[in-house]
Amino acid sequence: MKLTVVGCSGSFPSAESACSSYLVEADGFRLLLDMGNGALGDLQRHCGLYDLDAIFLSHLHADHCIDMCAYFVARFYRHEGGRCGTIPVFGPEGTEKRLTTAYDDVPDERSMSEVFDFRTLKPGSFEIGPFQVRTERVAHPVESYAIRVEHGGRSLTYSGDTGICPELGRLAEGADLFLCEASFTHGKEDIPDLHLNGREAGEYAHAGGVGRLVLTHIPPWTDPAQNLADARAVYDGPVDLAYAGAVYEV
Repeated sequence: MKLTVVGCSGSFPSAESACSSYLVEADGFRLLLDMGNGALGDLQRHCGLYDLDAIFLSHLHADHCIDMCAYFVARFYRHEGGRCGTIPVFGPEGTEKRLTTAYDDVPDERSMSEVFDFRTLKPGSFEIGPFQVRTERVAHPVESYAIRVEHGGRSLTYSGDTGICPELGRLAEGADLFLCEASFTHGKEDIPDLHLNGREAGEYAHAGGVGRLVLTHIPPWTDPAQNLADARAVYDGPVDLAYAGAVYEV
């Protein structure tokens, strides 16, 4: 599998990166994990506008899904070649309504479903193209999912947004790459069921015996170097800070 970091800034875009969006590719199939603020523009650096095969939305906060409104425009109003067909969009219950409300001026309330095939996420295992995936609901103020993606005997886990919860540990166990949010700073913020800090991400990586930890979703007001040091203090495997354009072969 090939993982490309399209955007990785937490909460709002930084000067260097769009918000959360990660492209996973294998066997010519392209799965996008989240499409936050600014992601659609940067995505076009890595694949064609109409080359995605499926989209996973971990939850419905704007920094993970709002560019789906812009992507609707690109697919629905495409002139050359006509309107695009539907693409599977896996998201929490109410995804279609949330995006329609955010756009606010669709031709009618069913227009989004003409280009997006909305599929409601629940905890479980299923296939997306060539990928075997498993999803678990994790600890966040809104319905939020982490995902484990497997292909060819390799695996990556993406935390989405979450606080400490056992479900995340189960999905991360033995993953070759663990893409984990680290929004908070150890010793500074301590808000249950909201976000992780670098140390907590490192603890999950250590406990799960993951092959590589990549810290992501770090907001512009959080010190990434501190989160990196905190993760390395408890996990002795390779740890990276996600950055826009980073590529990993999993």
